[in-house]
Amino acid sequence: MLNLAEYRKTAASLADYLPWACLVAPGIVLNKDGSFQRTIRYRGPDLESATEAELVSVSARINNVLRRFGSGWALFFEAERIPANDYPAGRFADPVSWLVDEERRAHFSAVGTHHESCYYLTFLYLPPPENARRAERFFYERPKSEPVDADAFAALEVFQTETDRAFELFSSILPECETLDSAATLTYLHGTISTRRHAVSVPQVPIHLDAVLCDTPLVGGIVPRLGDQHLRVLTVLGLPATTRPGLLDTLNDLGFSYRWLTRWIALDKTEATNQLTKLRRQWFAKRKSV
Repeated sequence: MLNLAEYRKTAASLADYLPWACLVAPGIVLNKDGSFQRTIRYRGPDLESATEAELVSVSARINNVLRRFGSGWALFFEAERIPANDYPAGRFADPVSWLVDEERRAHFSAVGTHHESCYYLTFLYLPPPENARRAERFFYERPKSEPVDADAFAALEVFQTETDRAFELFSSILPECETLDSAATLTYLHGTISTRRHAVSVPQVPIHLDAVLCDTPLVGGIVPRLGDQHLRVLTVLGLPATTRPGLLDTLNDLGFSYRWLTRWIALDKTEATNQLTKLRRQWFAKRKSV
């Protein structure tokens, strides 16, 4: 058979490595691996005025919410620091007041002077594999009139229900918390892979999001670069013995933009115990006789 790969093969672009496939519900993205994701925007208590006891209490309540998630769930916490250069216009009765305001505007718009923090939490849920669903059919009867693709809709319903419950709990804890709609979700995802910040409208047919949102080239290698901005990887060699809420708040005092992302992969208690047992056996197998 004639091999046409030689004539059709093209170099992989950034869009080929992005997981986003299409929108299946307001603010919910279906990924290429069959997982669902949804993002909320939140803001915690003011670290300058909140007491340590208040921060510990908020952290404990949030931890109780996170304990609800088990295997198949992953949570992405992101802190984004962006320049805040939007200075409001005004009217002045005399030129002297206008000159004073221009000095204030120049100081406000200086590089590295003012930044704004945005916080996002993305829920990702990967439904059980098909072989697990087939095994489930041996134990549970399924109505004959139920469609074949009911599992996909059931997984989407589970994801919506769990994220709605988590959002209600977070709303009762945090001062500000809101779910992103489809347009805000696409704008947020576009901002994570592009150096051009602008709003993104929802396409008429919201599919192929990887190609729609990608507009900045990525150069890999020893000196990676996204568009005209260079990327560097830092390795944390030492971790503190204990942590406290707001430990990394000192990053907000630096005069540059940054993104800090933390991924947490949830595990059921049984699976977590099995993983720890496996690691313990591996370490125990390395013992040597004296």
